[in-house]
Amino acid sequence: MTDRYFGAKPGRPQFYYTTAPLPCPYVAGRTERKIVTEITGSDAEFLHDQLSRAGFRRSHNIAYAPVCPNCRACVPIRVPVSDFTPDRSLRKIWRQNSHLEGFEVPARATQEQYALFQRYQSARHGDGDMASMSFYDYRAMIEDTPIETFVIEFRDQEDQLIGACLADRVNDGLSAVYSFFEPNLARQSLGNHAIMWLIARTRELGLPYVYLGYWVRDSRKMSYKTRFHPAEILIAGSWRRYDADQTIIPAERESVG
Repeated sequence: MTDRYFGAKPGRPQFYYTTAPLPCPYVAGRTERKIVTEITGSDAEFLHDQLSRAGFRRSHNIAYAPVCPNCRACVPIRVPVSDFTPDRSLRKIWRQNSHLEGFEVPARATQEQYALFQRYQSARHGDGDMASMSFYDYRAMIEDTPIETFVIEFRDQEDQLIGACLADRVNDGLSAVYSFFEPNLARQSLGNHAIMWLIARTRELGLPYVYLGYWVRDSRKMSYKTRFHPAEILIAGSWRRYDADQTIIPAERESVG
């Protein structure tokens, strides 16, 4: 499958491909397919910006979006930071982690990060593919990027690394790529803390949005994303405010394939 759309600059064709079907990691019994394209060359930043607004996500130098048969459960979601108001539980999370400091560091893999990543994967996703990643695999995840990417390291008062978040810069905000944290500190809700840190940083930069990837209504793994309200979801090509009571009809979801 090929096409020239989603902001490809004139004179340079952008090729898109559809992956083979695989079991869905979020909804049991369903099949996953993706449309993918490379983000390369001098236009990489421009293309990534356009694709992010169209609901794509980045992995290494690839942008992808779901085009699953008979399913539109994966909904792109973002937070308009100027309107974000934390609820009581999020304010409590922010207070209980007030001793932590977040440091923006270049997208360079370290052994310290990798050790934390391994502990997190072993405790939280021991049966997943990422649990068997070598340091070289991890380094590729962090460093193989054609755009402006950085890592936020969260450290305690003893300078111990207890959490990290890989994030991309886009021209209208920040995009959370992947977060991991010390598994024995699960009660501190470090994943939610990382998102609030990104929201605060995005405000400081004078940018409007934090992109959180895909939300799946029927997936418990994804339920935390709608805590950051008001949120916006991408439906039929338009970003709309999320209404917890609305029903997302598959035919109304934007089709990118």
